[in-house]
Amino acid sequence: MNIFIAGLSFKVNDAELANLFEEYGPVRSARVITDRHSGRSKGYGFVEIDDEEAARQAIAELNGAECEGRTLSVSEARAKEEQQRPRREFHGNRGGGGGYNRNRY
Repeated sequence: MNIFIAGLSFKVNDAELANLFEEYGPVRSARVITDRHSGRSKGYGFVEIDDEEAARQAIAELNGAECEGRTLSVSEARAKEEQQRPRREFHGNRGGGGGYNRNRY
């Protein structure tokens, strides 16, 4: 099961996140999400635990728990939904314009 963790201290790294969940069962992966430009933690991450019962116990016990002075929010991760781009309104104008039109001259 993939678990979402929010409210992480900005000092927590992948290994520390894995250690937090290992008491509930073997952790397949643990990843703190970082800003791609600065490399700084965004304060949330994901942990994968194969044993669903252990994962549910971890969620129940760690949700609302305090870690390094911050309250964790722990839940089952939802699948990333395909992002819908907002529909563009043209109001009868299909854009374009400019450009060379041979028939015009």
